[in-house]
Amino acid sequence: MDESKSNLLLKRPINVKAIVTPRWKEEVQQQLQEQINLIDTQLQQLDMQGQRAISEIQKQSLQPLGPQVAQQIESIQVQVNQKKSELLEQKNQQLQQLQQVQMLELDQEVNQGQMESFFQIEPGDNLVRKMNVEILLRDGIVEEIRGDI
Repeated sequence: MDESKSNLLLKRPINVKAIVTPRWKEEVQQQLQEQINLIDTQLQQLDMQGQRAISEIQKQSLQPLGPQVAQQIESIQVQVNQKKSELLEQKNQQLQQLQQVQMLELDQEVNQGQMESFFQIEPGDNLVRKMNVEILLRDGIVEEIRGDI
């Protein structure tokens, strides 16, 4: 077998890191604030939908409310409260992330996520070194590629 043709094409994860800059902090804070505002809007809509559903049931029911109607109303309130709880947990996580971003120091490196890439490997290559590759960004521009490409 011809050794010059004995190579493989493999896929690897690449860590993407960002250098904290004033622009980066501002953009991330703005994204987080938009997500928080969206959750606030969802909470308001949820309240209104829940109240509307309960009002409809009450309008269509005889007075005094029977046990089935009371059970329907209670079921709606439980569902609304569960969804509210989920949304409030998401909002709390976003607020914590916002606080963490505000505390980051300039020029600090932070994980931004992962991507995948393909690479060639052949006999004699160090697989561990080829697998450990990361990209460093400054305001979205590649500043450094670390590791064996």
